[in-house]
Amino acid sequence: MGFGNGSAPPRSIGVEEELLLVDARSWRPTAVVEWVLDASARMTGPIPLPAADAPPPTHLTREAKQEQIEIVSSPNTTLDGVAHALATGRSLADGAAQSIGARAVALGTSLLPATTHVARGDRYAAMEQRFGLTMREQLTCGFHVHVTVAGDDEGVAALDRMRPWLPALLALSSNSPIWKGRDSGYASYRHQAMSRWPTSGPTEVFGSAAAYHRTVDDMIASGVQLDRGMVYLDARLSERYPTVEIRVADACTELEHAVAIAGLARALVQTAADEWREGSPPAPISTTQLRLAMWTASRFGTAGTLLDPRLSTPIPAREVVDLLLAHVEGALNAVGDLDRVSSALDDVFRAGTGADRQRLALQRTESAAAVVADAAERTNRGADARI
Repeated sequence: MGFGNGSAPPRSIGVEEELLLVDARSWRPTAVVEWVLDASARMTGPIPLPAADAPPPTHLTREAKQEQIEIVSSPNTTLDGVAHALATGRSLADGAAQSIGARAVALGTSLLPATTHVARGDRYAAMEQRFGLTMREQLTCGFHVHVTVAGDDEGVAALDRMRPWLPALLALSSNSPIWKGRDSGYASYRHQAMSRWPTSGPTEVFGSAAAYHRTVDDMIASGVQLDRGMVYLDARLSERYPTVEIRVADACTELEHAVAIAGLARALVQTAADEWREGSPPAPISTTQLRLAMWTASRFGTAGTLLDPRLSTPIPAREVVDLLLAHVEGALNAVGDLDRVSSALDDVFRAGTGADRQRLALQRTESAAAVVADAAERTNRGADARI
């Protein structure tokens, strides 16, 4: 399954991107996902059933709230394929939304206060009953990356060895500084909101697939969560696909930033799998230290210091990202992704993360609605250019 030595094809990447649905006049979240899905079906026709050995096409689906929609891509082996899948999904979601007076926007949280509505279905109703205000206030949009693995043993080995690097992905993707109309003081307040869930966050080193599955079984047996879909760990084995799913990133307004996160995620899995096969143990970073690192990434993004993934001491964010790039350089080079990912990271530090850009736009316009309108154009301008 590895590609570091050129003996096998690149690992496939699948992405799930959550978008915020907003009214095109007020720019507030609007509960129109069912109408957007209907409109998208009229635009594209019904999604054909794939052959037994074929992946499903890129398509739109529901998320936890009626003010959201999710792009689910088919697996891709190139970052061009990931970019095309995201562009296609964004264009379809926004085109369908515009047909009913709404827009689809890649933001980690809503800038404007809104009353939200739980998506249809017994499961979401049960989640609202169980988790109360946490579910009622939940309106965050993330970017999840699936990377193929050869099996659970390799997948858990990757989970164990990627742990120290996930805060850097959160910092690079940070795109949710505003919560309920006010600056939260965080670059990614989405991470803070997700931390309310009892099954979220970093994990200890598992050591084996058996230990991972025992942990998940114990979580289910506790009765706290409703099902395995609520294992909201920062990274996990997928229940549906032969993949590791990395869940830390905010939805990125800039399409190329999202593509870079996907490329880094694949490179982290490959590098971790290579280390495992070489017999290198996971770094001895405690879960407590990882929580501190994730909080720091959520608070500051790339604008200040992050915790050194090796020592858990504060160093400039650029140094942490340079360490990450050096850590996965071989895996990026092996599939020709290094220049593209490096260029996107340079753009983050030159022009800012999504959080930085939101704050600058808010200072310039003094209007949260204008910032959402700007984000809608940037979300879909990048998409239109790639279709």
